[in-house]
Amino acid sequence: MSNILLAVSGGIAAYKSVELCRRLQDQGHEVRVVMTASAMEFVTPLTFQAISGHPVHTELFDLAAEAAMGHIELARWADTVLIAPATANTLAKLVAGFSDDLLTTVVTATAAPVVVAPAMNQQMYQASTTQENLATLKQRGVRVIGPAAGAQACGEVGMGRMVEPELIVDQLFYPHSELLAGQHWVITAGPTREQIDPVRFLSNNSSGKMGYAIAKAAHRLGAKVTLVSGPVSLLPEAGVTCVKVKSALQMQQAVMEHIPAADVFVACAAVADYRPVDFVTQKIKKNDEHLQIQLVKNPDILQGVAALPSPPFCVGFAAETERLEHYAKDKLQRKNLDLICANNVSCNTIGFDSDENAVTVFSRDGESVTLPQSCKSKIADQLVRLINKTMS
Repeated sequence: MSNILLAVSGGIAAYKSVELCRRLQDQGHEVRVVMTASAMEFVTPLTFQAISGHPVHTELFDLAAEAAMGHIELARWADTVLIAPATANTLAKLVAGFSDDLLTTVVTATAAPVVVAPAMNQQMYQASTTQENLATLKQRGVRVIGPAAGAQACGEVGMGRMVEPELIVDQLFYPHSELLAGQHWVITAGPTREQIDPVRFLSNNSSGKMGYAIAKAAHRLGAKVTLVSGPVSLLPEAGVTCVKVKSALQMQQAVMEHIPAADVFVACAAVADYRPVDFVTQKIKKNDEHLQIQLVKNPDILQGVAALPSPPFCVGFAAETERLEHYAKDKLQRKNLDLICANNVSCNTIGFDSDENAVTVFSRDGESVTLPQSCKSKIADQLVRLINKTMS
């Protein structure tokens, strides 16, 4: 495993770096922490010392370090320097080449890769100087993770939140690629909820894990990714555009808005086949022995996309409990798809709400490829590469 120098600069997101330190250690990495003076206004060095098991470095000239040159020792020790949070001020210092504190001096002195996770107010992030600084750092080989969009401590909403610690750890050592550069993938994931009354709905057991894994894999292979997600408790990959929906009709609308610019459409969501004809505005009381709810068929989103005059490359999923190959091939032909991924959801070790999957991919020319049981992230990477190869 690696030696990670976690450099914490002065933003409210510094509290997240405590969890980040722990998660890096959970992966087996050795972590040491550098803090700026401003960072210590948000989190105490003692907190990081307790988590990392090492003294926290805060001074440029550390008399306890060998030859009082602690910045050189740290620069040589680190296999990766991770600055999280990286404030707008810190980014500007790195671009200008400042070495006026321990953090900036270590970055200047190290030969290790440098990774930054920006965190700042949304307007500061949008500022032209910040965007120019990030572009310059990328040109110099600095990796940038995030930021993410959402509510901020200042009360504003927008791009600028530090990416969640688990996603930073997930991305830190993953080899990025430009295999899919220039492609736009639209992917659906999760279940839909078809509301019966204000407290009840029709749905299914889809967790969204497979669709989110595909979105992550496509993004990391260089694609622009739009993820249309039903209600799930998952975080999308930083850099993936996530559109949240609930019902099948909402999912259809969101998909159709993004499909004109798409090169690939992967319909991984478990869309409800039916919805109630009428939505009851008040909670239905348990007064009758038998309750009848009239249902109407939902639109077939995948079939609708495949029937467009100029459709993207269309990939469907067939979640079946019996006659897997028969039903998958029938769906492939009937919906005029390019590929279909069949998985047996009657097996409790794969499929719905599982961390693992196993699929057989059928193409319209009669060929098939089996991806044996593995974690969904690995299946997703294999599947995305297979889709790209089939398109070529």
